[in-house]
Amino acid sequence: MVRADTDSRSDAERPSDTGYSDAADRTSDADPLALAVDLLRAVRYGESTRRYERALRDLPPAALRDALATDDRRLAFWLNVYNAHVQLLLDAAPEQYEDRRRFFRAEVVAVAGHELSLDDIEHGLLRRSRHSLGLGYLPRRADAFERAHRLDSRDSRIHFALNCGAASCPPILAYDHETIDDQLDTATAGFLETEVAHDADQGVVRVPRHMLWYHGDFGGRRGIRSLLREHVVIPGDATPAIRYQSYDWSLALGRFAGSQSDGSDTPRE
Repeated sequence: MVRADTDSRSDAERPSDTGYSDAADRTSDADPLALAVDLLRAVRYGESTRRYERALRDLPPAALRDALATDDRRLAFWLNVYNAHVQLLLDAAPEQYEDRRRFFRAEVVAVAGHELSLDDIEHGLLRRSRHSLGLGYLPRRADAFERAHRLDSRDSRIHFALNCGAASCPPILAYDHETIDDQLDTATAGFLETEVAHDADQGVVRVPRHMLWYHGDFGGRRGIRSLLREHVVIPGDATPAIRYQSYDWSLALGRFAGSQSDGSDTPRE
């Protein structure tokens, strides 16, 4: 991805089914939701991101509060902000990924005058103040900004939408608050279809590693099996033993939904 002051791709080259098609036509520097989509679009297509970064930083706190009035709005906004900044930061300095602990804890995301880390967005705002460790059961201390803008209820589907830059992460999509419930269902179904392996003869199902890391987000083993049944990954009467696959931390940038590098047609072993 190359950042430039003008777009390096024509409109005809852009996919029209990944949430970006009319973003440029509705940009408003005072609309947080549109800004987050526009930032992600600019990252994807190699445009300059400076305008959108400044606008997010300079948002009036009241405008952010009013825009993020529901969980659907909070989900769309924070997912897009997170995914955009991971790509933006690692594209500019991929060596940061060598010390992931430091990278995710650095306060490098400016929103409405508040400095956030990627961990703040994922574990504080999207996971409703849960510790990054503790398998999803331990709370984390929240400041006033986090308490004001975090989700009211945890939604395990974020783990099929967040992309931290690793090869095992799901493809990136621009999320829209008006359709995000369907978008997250689709993202979850697609990821489970390609990443879960059910061996009915052995009575074992192998699931992505982050379903162990965030066990509590999924409701434990019972919740995981329920999710797999819901998406017809295992039969409705099956109770297989759950095994957790290894996680591929190899850096893999640019994995946007619909792109040739998203890996959607090449499931990992």
